[in-house]
Amino acid sequence: MRKSLAFFLSGMAVVVAASTAVAGEQVLEFKLVTRPIDVKVMEAANIEGQTVVSGKFFGVAVFKDGRIGVKEFVNTSDLLKGSGPFFGYSTYTFEDGSITARYTGSAKDGKSKGEYTILSGTGVYANATGTGTIESAPNPFKGVNLLNIKLVVKTPGT
Repeated sequence: MRKSLAFFLSGMAVVVAASTAVAGEQVLEFKLVTRPIDVKVMEAANIEGQTVVSGKFFGVAVFKDGRIGVKEFVNTSDLLKGSGPFFGYSTYTFEDGSITARYTGSAKDGKSKGEYTILSGTGVYANATGTGTIESAPNPFKGVNLLNIKLVVKTPGT
């Protein structure tokens, strides 16, 4: 009985140590290419250049080491002649889990900048919180957006 209790307790210690090892902070940095999937543009009456844009988008995340991920998201923008605030909700899916976040930002002079608040995660990102940044990158392509993304992901221990 004593040996089985000692074995059980040592096994529990290993599980707790493994859980604690996963806890911490991880920085994910990558390029993101996004494309609209289903977008509606509505022009405001009597305000030249004022639009509200809302829709679904899809993106591919590419890390420097060749790893990739995908992003599905919804976005709403309130733009006057292409400048103004935007916000949305994103889910990034990577090989080892997913991260869901809310973002806010603004567009001005063809450039976008914003911030993420991480809401949740799955897999190695289970119960994740954290922050991040969005910044447009020089883009030679038409019909897509190219962005620099940085996510600071915090995962709790159990």
